[in-house]
Amino acid sequence: MTEVRDHVNFPEKLAISPLLPHETYFTHVFLDEQQLVFGADAQREAIETYGIAGRVWEAAYLMTSYIDHFSTWEFDPPLVDKQLSGRKRVFLELGSGTGIVAAKIAQATVLSRQDLVIATDLPEVCPLLEKNLFVTPKGDSADTQVTLVRPLSWGNYDHAINIAREIKRVNDPSGREHACITHIICSDLVYLPELLAPLLRTLLHLTSPPISTFESQPQVIISYKIRSLPKETSFWSAFGLWFWFEPVIARKLDANNSLSEWQRFGFDTGDDGDQTFIFVARRRPESLNWIIPSGDTDLLGGVGAKGTSGKKSDETFETLLLMGLGE
Repeated sequence: MTEVRDHVNFPEKLAISPLLPHETYFTHVFLDEQQLVFGADAQREAIETYGIAGRVWEAAYLMTSYIDHFSTWEFDPPLVDKQLSGRKRVFLELGSGTGIVAAKIAQATVLSRQDLVIATDLPEVCPLLEKNLFVTPKGDSADTQVTLVRPLSWGNYDHAINIAREIKRVNDPSGREHACITHIICSDLVYLPELLAPLLRTLLHLTSPPISTFESQPQVIISYKIRSLPKETSFWSAFGLWFWFEPVIARKLDANNSLSEWQRFGFDTGDDGDQTFIFVARRRPESLNWIIPSGDTDLLGGVGAKGTSGKKSDETFETLLLMGLGE
């Protein structure tokens, strides 16, 4: 297998080790099959070849808990609206890495055979996704009817539009019925400053015509761990101009069948006290008429937002932090 050393997934002084689920995350322990593809040994091998894409990150475990949570937990909003159970759902994950989140979505009991999960990453990382999602420990091919692996480099419009065209063909080979992305999943993607603008650009591509329309806007779900606010805030300041977003909250049913108070779904992780949480977002309808700037600096600076060429920023993220993300 060709290694991808000269690559954004191998930042200078890379020194990471496998991360296993912790009881904090409400996550079930790995089953034997999952251990082989997502456990410590598998991650160690994947890190050697794929760098940061080969590790399971903290916010990924939080996302899997949101997808496949214990029945004693209730979320607002839930990942899947049961009232829309008759509609074909297409879950597209950006930066899938090991594929643990995509695998959890594909296994979720709320999904039906008509639903589709698309795991995406850089072309060089797609072989890892194919290995983890489609090959069982016995060497058998997994069910590919509900899961696809496709390349999607952030900022690459051709990659995005190719996926949108394929979704339509998969849904109806005749091309008469239009299928669309219903959920965009982002797990621990807001971290490297040089990738923030390309990530936002791809989110805008996927929520703009012709990929998405005013009537068929996908829900964007972002699990996020704060690592460096000075470096990461620029993404949220620009993201909030184009998207309305709020934190997921949760409450728990105790042994006496009493519900706890609603609280932010997320945790303080590690000795550094960094917070991990989930945002749910939708494109601001008025923004569909705005011109997306071609330059990354302009995009993060708010150029084009609100239909003007001046720089600007949104304060939703800072406000949520001041409110403790729990209101």
